[in-house]
Amino acid sequence: MSRTVNIIGAGPGGLATAMLLAQAGVRVRVLERLPVPGGRTSTISTPEGFKFDLGPTFFLYPRVLDEIFASCGRDLRQEVEMVRLDPQYRLIFGSGGEIFATPNVARMEAEVSRLSPADRGSFTRFMESTRAKFERFAPFLEQPFQSWRDLAKPDLLKLMPMLKPWRSLDRELGTFFSDERIRLAFTFQSKYLGMSPFKCPSLFSILSFLEYEHGVFHPIGGCGAVSTAMARIATDMGVDIRYEEPVESLEFAGKRITALKTSRGTYEADATVVNADFARTMTRLVPDRIRRNWNDRKIASRRFSCSTFMLYLGIEGCYDDVAHHNIYLSEDYRNNLADIEHRHRLSRDPSMYVQNACVTDPTLAPRGMSTLYLLIPVTHRHPNVDWRREAAGYREVALDQMERIGIRGVRDRIRYEKMLTPDDWQDDYEIYRGATFNLAHDLGQMLHMRPHNRFEDVDGMYLVGGGTHPGSGLPVIYSSARITSRLLLGDLGLDGLAARPGRSKKGSGGVKEKAGAF
Repeated sequence: MSRTVNIIGAGPGGLATAMLLAQAGVRVRVLERLPVPGGRTSTISTPEGFKFDLGPTFFLYPRVLDEIFASCGRDLRQEVEMVRLDPQYRLIFGSGGEIFATPNVARMEAEVSRLSPADRGSFTRFMESTRAKFERFAPFLEQPFQSWRDLAKPDLLKLMPMLKPWRSLDRELGTFFSDERIRLAFTFQSKYLGMSPFKCPSLFSILSFLEYEHGVFHPIGGCGAVSTAMARIATDMGVDIRYEEPVESLEFAGKRITALKTSRGTYEADATVVNADFARTMTRLVPDRIRRNWNDRKIASRRFSCSTFMLYLGIEGCYDDVAHHNIYLSEDYRNNLADIEHRHRLSRDPSMYVQNACVTDPTLAPRGMSTLYLLIPVTHRHPNVDWRREAAGYREVALDQMERIGIRGVRDRIRYEKMLTPDDWQDDYEIYRGATFNLAHDLGQMLHMRPHNRFEDVDGMYLVGGGTHPGSGLPVIYSSARITSRLLLGDLGLDGLAARPGRSKKGSGGVKEKAGAF
């Protein structure tokens, strides 16, 4: 007798889980609120012919997804063409100077020493040290942490002197680089988690290491193209994906979930996987009385990540002399972070990210046009900021900031525009407080302190995505899918081989090198 699993949400974690479960012989049904797959990793397609990634635009460390595809008999590089970027991105410092980040060690050493002669040779030291840290800690990112006992594993305890969990990311990088701008170049990645490098644990130095060691990729068609390919493969494997069918309520027998209800029907299943935003789903769909560990009061008291202010612009022509990825770091970066995390107000000189993807991928815009994707980290929803009053003015701040990275005259060239604020992230995309990176990743909210992959409050419910272990960011979200699938298949008494780490096929497949003339 086959087992049935419902998955709420067709985000990257939900799609990866669907593939793994289907490969193990489970009947899988995915209920998705949006008309397209991917959740926050979906594609915005406009009638004018522009395409934008809704959320993530950096595709990093493809190994885990490579292995998930391989376990399902597919080759990621054959399914999605990917370009490895070099330079990976351009960093512009408000306090002066810039770096074209490159995975080429000699060229990156030259970039670092050009900006800070005192830090000559430090990039190589950082890579060697962090490589050893990553190689030893990576296996633990692929294991569940269901209780504090999982922290007591002898192999993990032996790593504590190397991991230094008590040290901040900025302090860790201070052991390699003396210039604050160089430290920012290797710590801004904490924003992938919605965190400050001055609060983020030192463990996350592995983020910048992964970029240089394994590459920053651009999937042709954007990161949403990866989600589209996963949905297509899952469907080919027999997964039933139902779009524009939001879950309206859940049915329980005591503390066990038994079914999902939508406007179109009631769907029973042996288990349920939640890929939708954790806090938003719990507070809307799971009765407070059931949730002993994660009740409404506890969720409200947790620390949540920042949100983002977004502009998606269709542009006449192309800024050919601007890099694919551009990151401007505020002149007073610490003060900018304090505005986001503590004061909950809008900065006048915010840090920002701009993607100019058409210099790599002209498929994203009509002929003779291009796209610009602009992201500014801002506070999650807070009474201090009324976006109904602030949005229009902050658009002007954002467009003015683009001058700092060499994008000039943009207002006259806009042919399409879409704006998202934290209000929109919450109201239109069902994200609690508009916190686009989920729960913050400080020491009190990592490993077993995050909601568990086998959710502890509801029998038969499992979590996947940024709100559970290991955390936010596409590589670890794919890891969460593998962890959750192994637990679920084991609980159902099914063969979990499809969810175990494997080896993908060797060879570059569809990967191309993109060398910029910067």
